[in-house]
Amino acid sequence: MMNIYLEELLEEYPDKDIIIILDQAGWHKAKDLKVPQNITLMFLLPYSPELNPVEKLWQWLRKEVTHNNLFKTLEALMDALEKEFREMIPQKFVQLCHCSYL
Repeated sequence: MMNIYLEELLEEYPDKDIIIILDQAGWHKAKDLKVPQNITLMFLLPYSPELNPVEKLWQWLRKEVTHNNLFKTLEALMDALEKEFREMIPQKFVQLCHCSYL
């Protein structure tokens, strides 16, 4: 999936130099990863979720959407998360993912 993402990014922005900041998840550093020349991957320090802005979003979703809820199916969980994302205003997303270094 990471290779597909990088390919689509290259197709969308073939003439741009792109820097992607990633955590050190295995699929971000897979041996078969094909990184186009115009894309640079930069990695956060290992074991430092506090540096990854999306971690704040996941924490909020766990607290506000999934905490103390039993979803009978994976589809029900996905529906609840999709509903939350569709209703989320951009300012809330920015507030949750804000980091002083960005």
